[in-house]
Amino acid sequence: MSSIHASAALLLGLALLVGCSSKSAKTRVEGAPITEAFSDNFERGALGEAFFATTDNYQLVNGALSAKGAFNHPLWLTRKLPRNVSIEFDCWSNTADGDIKVELFGDGQSHAATKEKVQYKATGYVAIQGGWNNSKSLLARRDEHGKEGVDLSSRTAPKVEVGKRYHWKITRQGPDIRWFVDDMETPFLQFSDAQPLDGESQSYFAFNNWESDTWFDNLTINPL
Repeated sequence: MSSIHASAALLLGLALLVGCSSKSAKTRVEGAPITEAFSDNFERGALGEAFFATTDNYQLVNGALSAKGAFNHPLWLTRKLPRNVSIEFDCWSNTADGDIKVELFGDGQSHAATKEKVQYKATGYVAIQGGWNNSKSLLARRDEHGKEGVDLSSRTAPKVEVGKRYHWKITRQGPDIRWFVDDMETPFLQFSDAQPLDGESQSYFAFNNWESDTWFDNLTINPL
């Protein structure tokens, strides 16, 4: 083969590779900011452009959102949250390790570097019920592993019960974040952030997951 033909073949191969990569890459489509009541009951066949999936480990099954083995690759809502907000949803875990997890006021796109079991530093606040093999629940600011005030608010009981459906409500008003579970009159966990995460890059909500078999349903978001 001549050098000209070899170069042409190489360019063609690169073009095909780029084309395949662009088709398989996930594309994030920005949604309209949430300015009034928003809800999603997941009664459809696919997630669609309302969410940006950083892995394929989130699926809609029988009208609920399944999350399993995502290893800190969040499922980001593509619509920006109001600064003061109430976020509610139902959730449960079908495995004894519990570990029900969401993020709020993150950047809308970050995830762990690989699909291996690597440590991940969130871009927003993290709420985890029954993390670390169902040994602790916590509210964290960015780093759930302890390098940025992880224990702003945490508790060791109650444990997540296998198959039990919980109703979460998380609110933010000014510097105060309050997390309610089921019909508790006082917060399950709460803290006041002296330096609240604000701005264009701190505006998104995500469901997240490590290994556990977790489920989510009936998401509602309301400005406060």
